[in-house]
Amino acid sequence: MNRRERIARALEGQPVDGVPAAFFTHFPPDCRFGQAAVEKHAEFFYFTGMDLVKIQYERKFPSHPIQRPEDWAGVPRLDLEFFGPQLAAVRGLVERFKAEAPVIVTLYSPLMCAGHVGGAVLNRHLAENPEAVRKGLEIVTESLLVFVRECIRLGVDGFYHSTQGGEARRFPDPRTFVDHVKPFDLQVMEEINQRCSFNVLHICDYHRDEHGAYASLEPFLDYPGHVVNCSLELEGASVTAAEVEQLFGRPFLGGMDRRGPLAAGTEEEARAAARRALAARSPRFLLGADCTVPAGTPWENLRAAIDEAHRFAG
Repeated sequence: MNRRERIARALEGQPVDGVPAAFFTHFPPDCRFGQAAVEKHAEFFYFTGMDLVKIQYERKFPSHPIQRPEDWAGVPRLDLEFFGPQLAAVRGLVERFKAEAPVIVTLYSPLMCAGHVGGAVLNRHLAENPEAVRKGLEIVTESLLVFVRECIRLGVDGFYHSTQGGEARRFPDPRTFVDHVKPFDLQVMEEINQRCSFNVLHICDYHRDEHGAYASLEPFLDYPGHVVNCSLELEGASVTAAEVEQLFGRPFLGGMDRRGPLAAGTEEEARAAARRALAARSPRFLLGADCTVPAGTPWENLRAAIDEAHRFAG
């Protein structure tokens, strides 16, 4: 069973010859674009034995001087030339791996890209004058879709779409996320879901220490995506992989803490953590972490966890 078959069957809840598994990490700056990125992604893919290729997104939106909420209307629009270095990696990885495994591209949400543009003032401005900030979010979304459409033209299977903004302590008023962040997420996600066969909804708590975890997953139930990836630790509570699958009605990718034994343990500790996640798996399950694993995570630990998934026959 090749990687494409293994993932397709797992998503449908059919028997497989091992649980599909994949982990993701950022590579050094000299391996982020063009052919250097292709070679580093290939090295990581073959070393770990993972079942899909996820192309890391490294072309951050350029910063722009913003002091007042009204300044967001002047955010520059980006064209294909700006995304060229990242697209060169996409093109090379699609050509190299499309026949062997699903190829998906990391896609930061409009809010996350706007954070690259305006930095720390974004959250404050959204709380103070969200209508003014929306003009900037519209421009960022249009620029992001330039990248998305070219990736689709190049032949990617889909995207790993990250969403942030709904954390428990991000905004004083939770409606800020629902009214002024979520619509732009949905604009991007609805387009990729119409045009791609394998999209992962990633509910990202990367800034958990700063903004808290998520009080509930309910605000994301109407987000498109063929697979859901999120932390099982919510604000003051926890959920299981099976509960996430049942809640969304979709397969679950995850089960392992990116900052646990994967990052800081031995190979055997990583294996043991993987076995615990596999024992608590959902019916349609892909083993992975709750987010990108930290830089410096031993690849040997990731390989060990993936090996446990491929051996699993429970």
